[in-house]
Amino acid sequence: MAKGVKSRGERDTMVQSRTAGSVQDIGLSKAELLRVYKNMLLGRRIDEKHLILLKQGKSFFHIGGSGHEAAQTAAASALEAGRDYAFPYYRDLSFCLQLGYTVDDYFFSALHRADDPGTGGRQMPGHYGKVSARIITQSSPTGTQYLQAVGVALGAAREGLGEVVYVSSGEGSTSEGEFFEAVNWAARELLPVIFFIQDNKYAISVPVTQQTAGGSVYEVTKGFKGLERYNVDGTDFFETHRVAGEAVERARKGGGPSLIVANVVRLLPHSSSDDDRKYRTKEELDRDRQRDPIPRMAAVLIEEGYLTEEENQRLQEEVKAEVDAAVERAEAAPLPDPATVSMHLYGEAHAHPPEGYVEPEHSGNKIVLVDAVNHALHEEMERNEKVLVFGEDVADGKGGVFTATKGLSTKFGRERAFNSPLAEASIVGVAIGLALKGWKPVPEIQFGDYIWPAFMQIRDELAMMRYRSNGTWSSPVVIRVAVGGYIHGGHYHSQSIESFMAHIPGLRLAFPSNAADAKGLLKSAIRGDDPVIFMEHKGLYRQGYAASPEPDAEFLLPFGVAATRKEGSDISIITWGAMVQKSVEAARKMEEQGVSVEVIDLRTLSPLDEEAIYRSVRKTGKALIVHEDTLTGGFGGEIAALIADHCFESLDGPVLRVAALDLPVPYSPPLENAMLPNEQKITAALERLAAY
Repeated sequence: MAKGVKSRGERDTMVQSRTAGSVQDIGLSKAELLRVYKNMLLGRRIDEKHLILLKQGKSFFHIGGSGHEAAQTAAASALEAGRDYAFPYYRDLSFCLQLGYTVDDYFFSALHRADDPGTGGRQMPGHYGKVSARIITQSSPTGTQYLQAVGVALGAAREGLGEVVYVSSGEGSTSEGEFFEAVNWAARELLPVIFFIQDNKYAISVPVTQQTAGGSVYEVTKGFKGLERYNVDGTDFFETHRVAGEAVERARKGGGPSLIVANVVRLLPHSSSDDDRKYRTKEELDRDRQRDPIPRMAAVLIEEGYLTEEENQRLQEEVKAEVDAAVERAEAAPLPDPATVSMHLYGEAHAHPPEGYVEPEHSGNKIVLVDAVNHALHEEMERNEKVLVFGEDVADGKGGVFTATKGLSTKFGRERAFNSPLAEASIVGVAIGLALKGWKPVPEIQFGDYIWPAFMQIRDELAMMRYRSNGTWSSPVVIRVAVGGYIHGGHYHSQSIESFMAHIPGLRLAFPSNAADAKGLLKSAIRGDDPVIFMEHKGLYRQGYAASPEPDAEFLLPFGVAATRKEGSDISIITWGAMVQKSVEAARKMEEQGVSVEVIDLRTLSPLDEEAIYRSVRKTGKALIVHEDTLTGGFGGEIAALIADHCFESLDGPVLRVAALDLPVPYSPPLENAMLPNEQKITAALERLAAY
């Protein structure tokens, strides 16, 4: 049996006939014990009051922690508020209250007020966050928080300040693969993480027996070397507090992570949208009510002389009055101003591209694109010791599968340039946590085709962090990813991913077509304050036509500034990435027919230089959009809509697109050539437009 844990029979006996010494052994004074008990009462009364507000139509959702109060309060009281970090899950009300979240904070959230410290009214109740308490803004997807907690812990371990990171969930969320990825990373590096699993035996309606082999994640995780495990009665504050304190002390001293499975009861339906009578019997619910942690805690305090019956009654009345007063204050507080709806989606670094920007002439030696990326990473790691590079195979001697990261681990050490597990969600999730801690992670995803295991972390976490927290948290991760075809890589080494990413508010997207742009944009991304998907076309890495004189170490290419690659007066081509050179070649061919074609290289898709597009199309009167991604759903459709909206009266022909066929990228060269756009297809579209 795990250290510090008693058997079920021993625990039950301990609760029924506890001695005063056993209470005193946990090291809390009478005042602290009464504060703990009051915190549990507050959690319960808030649940009850919120359900009343829901019936009154003043709030729209509730998810309760009733039955979890002892476990949550015990875990929080073992941490140091304002020093340690917390990733609470949606039931963690009592935990947050104990750590510094106030009753007012809760009802500002429940009643969707502007003063909600976690989200400013942007999220449903239960998404806790408070900067002063180091409670990091939380989201609805279950399990995404585990890897972010590992990232914060990795940063904390690098800084050596003895900080501990708490991350919690119900037992159902441990079925997510990201849970096991997080435990693996934390155990492998002995990181200061407390995985606090509140097992109430139900994931909405699905019992733990249908979720977890062996009936408990405690059993499932026994193979992780470096992970200390505890299985406790979460309705017993004293047992849980003792174990939590031991786990925190171990983590603080560098001993590594712990998993605490706190067996609790769920005394309410899953949420206000659920009716647990459909899947739980009355007998089962009654059994859980008999294990209600609040009367159990009161009984111990009264029996041990820390509380009288009269004091208990007065304390409950005090808590009720405190909650009612907080609701009155929240109802009187202002709702969010609709004018603020667009605030806090992005930072400031890339928000306002400079007008009239003139790019300097670069005088360095000519380099290829992959070396430009490598040099940018070297220079930024030299400039800022907080920059970290990691991913699959990035360390020397491999230096990345395309050598983009060669020399980094040799020069800066494996603390700053290191190999990650082969797990894309881990790479991005840990990067998010590192960025939250103040580091500047620049992770690599080896191929765009394999970024999808990380898509939940990208879409629901990375891109949403600033907006969902009302600007109080941000995670400016720069994800480098190799994309694109023309290398005979087949279905799974050739995908273009920009249209997927362009659909996500909160991300910045860069897609350079040459070495100088790649270096300047990557350095701007690293020095910026937004999350960036930095797409590097594999087919351009060593192409001679994509090589260019190298910019100096201080050159930063602003996001949102397109480049005119060829001047023209009859037709505009709007393009990016590998299609720029193919478009330029097609434009030169059209000159032989007396047609003057202008080629605009967007360079970034978010922010998008719309004015450069409009200026060119208004001048030529005709537009062709060329991109490598598939035609249907491609980003070219968005550009076509913008041109139709803003340049309709200037158009002398239809807005045309050249893109890949709506197919996977085939392996055989004749099939690949047929599927992907090429110079001939671009020329044919230009000839069609020229005929108007």
